[in-house]
Amino acid sequence: MKSKIKVGIVGAAGYTGGELIRLLLNHPKTEITFALSRSQNGKEISSIHSDLIGETNLIFTNQYSNIIDVLFLCLPHKESKIWLQNNEVNETIKIIDLGNDFRIDGKFEKGNFVYGLPEINKKTIEQSNYVANPGCFATAIQLALLPLAKAKILKTVYTTGITGSTGAGQQLQETTHFSWRVNNISAYKTLQHQHVAEICKTLNSLNVEKVNLEFVPWRGDFTRGIFSSSTIETKMSLEEIQTLYEDLYRNNPFVFLSKTNIDLKQVVNTNKCLLFIEKDENHVVIHSVIDNLLKGASGQAIQNMNLMLGWEATLGLKLKASAF
Repeated sequence: MKSKIKVGIVGAAGYTGGELIRLLLNHPKTEITFALSRSQNGKEISSIHSDLIGETNLIFTNQYSNIIDVLFLCLPHKESKIWLQNNEVNETIKIIDLGNDFRIDGKFEKGNFVYGLPEINKKTIEQSNYVANPGCFATAIQLALLPLAKAKILKTVYTTGITGSTGAGQQLQETTHFSWRVNNISAYKTLQHQHVAEICKTLNSLNVEKVNLEFVPWRGDFTRGIFSSSTIETKMSLEEIQTLYEDLYRNNPFVFLSKTNIDLKQVVNTNKCLLFIEKDENHVVIHSVIDNLLKGASGQAIQNMNLMLGWEATLGLKLKASAF
C-alpha cells in the first residue's frame, strides 16, 4: 500500500463534507485530490468551511477525476445513485456513501454496497469495495440495542432521540433558523423516521422475533450531537445486561459502557459512542450519545475507510471532546 492514498469528496460543501475534509487533512495516510461542489466551484474551501482557514489552500471544483483510491459521496439523500449513473467511476476505486441510497438495498452494478456499521459488520467491511455509511440516529440507536438483539431478547422497543440542528443539513430551513431553534424543542417524523428501516434490518438479522421499534425523534436547541434513550422490558438483572454490552464491545475502539450517567459534551467532536444502562423492575433504559457529524457520519466514514484499507480503525480519529 502506498504511503498516502488519494481521496476525492463529492458534495464537499456541506457539513459532512467539511468534517471529512478536516479529518482527512489530519489523517497520516490520506491526500485530498479534489473536493467537488457544483454550487461552490472555484471558491477556496476555507471560505465556506471557515474552521479550515490556515489548514488548506484547496479550491472547490466541479470536475470529477478517477485518479483516486477512495471516493466519498456526501450528497443529499437519493442523489448518490443518480451521480454514480452519470459519472464513470473506475472499478478499482473504493466508494463510501454517506447518503441513504444503499443502506437498505445495496445493489450496485459493479458490486453490492455493504452496511457500514463496524461494530457488527467489521469483517464484511474489510473485504468490501463499497460501503453504505449508516445514518446518525441509526448509529446511536443500533449501538444501544445490538447486544440485546444478539442475545435475542428484543420485542418492542420505545425510543426517543434528540438531535442538533446540523442533523438537518446546511441548507437553510424554517426549523434551522436560530430564532426558531434557540430555547425550543419539537418532535418531528413521529414513528415515521427514515432511519427506522435500517435499524430494524440490522436488529432483525440478529434477533429471533421481529423487532417493533416505536421511535419519536426530537429537534434540539444545540448544533451537534444525538442523545437517544431506548426502553425495553426484560427480567434479566442489570448486571447480566451490562455483561452483554461489555462482551460485545470489549475490543471495540469507539463504543464504551459507562457506569455513571452520560451527556453530549463527552462525545461532541469525537468518534465515540457512550452508553449508560438503567433498570427499574422489569423496565430497562439504554441511553446512547454520539456526535451526529462524526460517529454519525464523517468519522464513521473514515473508520470504514481505515477498515477497507487494512489500517487501524482509530487512525486519524483520536479526537478529544470539548470539556466545557
